[in-house]
Amino acid sequence: SAQGLIDPLPIAGAEGSYMWDYDGNRYLDFTSQLVNTNIGHQHPKVVAAIQEQAGKLCTLAPGFAVDVRSEAARLIAERTPGDLDKIFFTNGGAEAVENAVRMARLHTGRSKVLSTYRSYHGATAAAINLTGDPRRWPSDTASAGVVHFWGPYLYRSPFHAESEQQECERALRHLEDTIAYEGPQSIAAIILETIPGTAGIMVPPPGYLAGVREICDRYGIVFILDEVMAGFGRTGRWFALDHFDVVPDLVTFAKGVNSGYVPLGGVAISAEIAVTFDQRPYPGGLTYSGHPLACASAVATINAMAEERIVENAAEIGEKVIGPALRDIAERHPSVGEVRGMGAFWALELVKNRETHEPLVPYNASGADNAPMAKFAAACKERGLWPFLNMNRTHVVPPCTITEGEAKEGLAALDEALTTADAYTV
Repeated sequence: SAQGLIDPLPIAGAEGSYMWDYDGNRYLDFTSQLVNTNIGHQHPKVVAAIQEQAGKLCTLAPGFAVDVRSEAARLIAERTPGDLDKIFFTNGGAEAVENAVRMARLHTGRSKVLSTYRSYHGATAAAINLTGDPRRWPSDTASAGVVHFWGPYLYRSPFHAESEQQECERALRHLEDTIAYEGPQSIAAIILETIPGTAGIMVPPPGYLAGVREICDRYGIVFILDEVMAGFGRTGRWFALDHFDVVPDLVTFAKGVNSGYVPLGGVAISAEIAVTFDQRPYPGGLTYSGHPLACASAVATINAMAEERIVENAAEIGEKVIGPALRDIAERHPSVGEVRGMGAFWALELVKNRETHEPLVPYNASGADNAPMAKFAAACKERGLWPFLNMNRTHVVPPCTITEGEAKEGLAALDEALTTADAYTV
């Protein structure tokens, strides 16, 4: 944000799926803040775990062993697929991506990393270069060894596909062509968000991720899946990759691992890559890696998610409430071009024209050009709904703990607010 142009809303408190300001205005949080408070605000078990850990041991350097760090790693490794059993903790998602890429480069001895244009991987040096969206532009040095390519997105297919099968086949062919022209012997890794988050929640077509896995195996390329936003229940599974029967070499995580109560992220590492650093030092580390307060909150979060069936709730609320309601809303509003998602992870593509798919606002619009989205956002807030907006989309990403009644309340407000977007359709 341009600091001189913002006036942040002061928040007095939050609980569950709601937050409120100092004037007593209450908002249903359809953003989960930055799509990270998967277990909602102020979950009592997690708050208590942080308080208990603070009374016992607030901090410890990462070179020592501590019980909550080991337990957090064990609980995560129990849920990652295959042999992704070694956990390297970071302070958040961007640092997880930084370290995953560093591991891949050191493991392979290669330098280039491929990522998609429609992606977001973080704001630190390597992560922002890997990112595809416009937040990359001011920091892109064009010398970070990153090559971007087009991922599958049938609604706005860059491959002129007419079916998911065509989109999958042509997207994989495009990736293979990119690898061929960049030189497979120079490529260390391909990193993908399992389901792109801020870029639009485009669920990959059947067979795409398995196809990328096969390509990586053929060329000796490390396959990294970024689960920072999609992981820990957001899609109705512990990890989004669980929907696609694919095992990458590295998985990055953060956000939902402890709902952001204390900063925490990490990398789950396969046995093959872990052994690279068994007798050889890994040249990376963080003062606060595996911080006891953060790990205690992760242990409490994962246990609460399991005990309270929070992952299952996300799956059920998406299948039975959010998905059907959004598809019904789309039929009534000409501004809704497409509905896509799963679990508590959905996007509405807002358009001026359903036939041409013209976006409601131009790509990366601001100021007057972004007025239709700004008015839609204001209409949501007037109805007690805090929306997640990015470009011409609104995302429905409430806490995974949201109840049926809360979801219906938010969807009703969204339904009403979309009439402001309808006014701009042709």
